[in-house]
Amino acid sequence: MTLDDLRVFVAVCRAGSLSAVARELTCTQSAVSQRVKRLERETGVSLLERQARGVVPTPAGRILCEAAADGIAGLDLALRRLGDLVHGESGSVRITTGSTTVRHFMAEAIVSFRRRYPKVNLEFQTESSSRGCLGALIAGNPDLAWITLGGPVRGVEQRPVAELPWVLALRAGDPLAARSRVEVSDLAEIPLVRLPPNSTSGGQLHAALAELGVRAGSDTSVADWDTALLLAELGLGRAVVPALPGLPVPGDEGPLRLVPIPALPPLPVGWAARRWDALPPLARAFADTVAGTLRVDAPPEGHSARPHGTRPREARPHEARPRE
Repeated sequence: MTLDDLRVFVAVCRAGSLSAVARELTCTQSAVSQRVKRLERETGVSLLERQARGVVPTPAGRILCEAAADGIAGLDLALRRLGDLVHGESGSVRITTGSTTVRHFMAEAIVSFRRRYPKVNLEFQTESSSRGCLGALIAGNPDLAWITLGGPVRGVEQRPVAELPWVLALRAGDPLAARSRVEVSDLAEIPLVRLPPNSTSGGQLHAALAELGVRAGSDTSVADWDTALLLAELGLGRAVVPALPGLPVPGDEGPLRLVPIPALPPLPVGWAARRWDALPPLARAFADTVAGTLRVDAPPEGHSARPHGTRPREARPHEARPRE
């Protein structure tokens, strides 16, 4: 049983496919299968079960996958910290994010961090959703994941950085554009550009509307917030989106108008890591830099869109606990 065998096995469990892992590793499916079979011979139990659309771990496989994933993540962190000791301030920080995260949340922080640590490599891995970012984080490659905060995730600690108020994005000249606020009940009467239902932000918006007794209609769906904003700016739809940093402040002139929806609870965003106390110093420095430079304009009508500015090593005890 080798570390590479365990890495491949964990990857297969997460992907649910031998062929997908083979493509990722640029090897044959047979080579991947042989590594799994070697683990099965050494453990004496079946670890994978074949199904119509791939493979899933057996109960024994789940036990081994969870233990191996935790061990690999811890070992990777240790190796990274050893590398930082050897290379000083010339190491690297790996961040997994959504496709628009860097532009909206990290632009100023990257400039500031680069000035302070000119020799450090910043490596950004793009995922299509917060779930994808968490999956990559758990698999052990990134140091940090920037996500929409949701429920507890086993083996991951989440830290809030900002709360984003919801706004209705629409084109100037729209009958609703002149309003100072939009009531939730108004949303039931208009079709909206829909965020992905399987995304964390889309799910939280749907849940908030349902709790308030509103079922909004939809005639268009998009994969990210920026596309929803573009459609609204072009007059091709109305979208309920978070008030992202860098967007026009409600009331500004321009083709795109953002009207606050005070009744909706703000959307929490922030960092996730496997273990904050085991993060390499450079990764902690980058997380702190983002929290310290991020500015979210406070909307009218009473909802706070404050940046928490939470520093990982100084977080309050209830924020720092491992999520299980």
